[in-house]
Amino acid sequence: MTMRVPTFSTSTAARAATVAAIGFGVVATFQLLLALGAPWGRAALGGSNEGTLPPELRAVSSVSMVIFVAAAGVILGRAGLWGDRFSGTFRVGAWALVVILPIGALMNLASSSPWERFGWAPFTFGLALATFIVARGRISNEHTVSVRA
Repeated sequence: MTMRVPTFSTSTAARAATVAAIGFGVVATFQLLLALGAPWGRAALGGSNEGTLPPELRAVSSVSMVIFVAAAGVILGRAGLWGDRFSGTFRVGAWALVVILPIGALMNLASSSPWERFGWAPFTFGLALATFIVARGRISNEHTVSVRA
């Protein structure tokens, strides 16, 4: 017996892309604020830092912020916002996020930080689901009616 994975409609994929981009924006903003010295160390990077992160972890948060902004761009690109010029790159990037996000959610779930276990883990699983919908979605733009997943 084979299981068939659904292909989502263009409108569903577009809505999921909006949700995912907003979610990535939330995480990017959180990382930016950590990098700028927000005292939320217990909610990030394993939760072992009370208050403001040390300089080396603030640098990690800066890099993370850039990565999450790029992830939002990839998902919006996969949804067709940037046209079809880099559609193959966006397709591969979306599927990479589909693989990476559940791993991140599991890492959050395994954290000693309640903020990560009960906040970021379900949030990241939600991002993974929205990203999966975009990756499996029918995408339309100016040049193509649909793009295979």
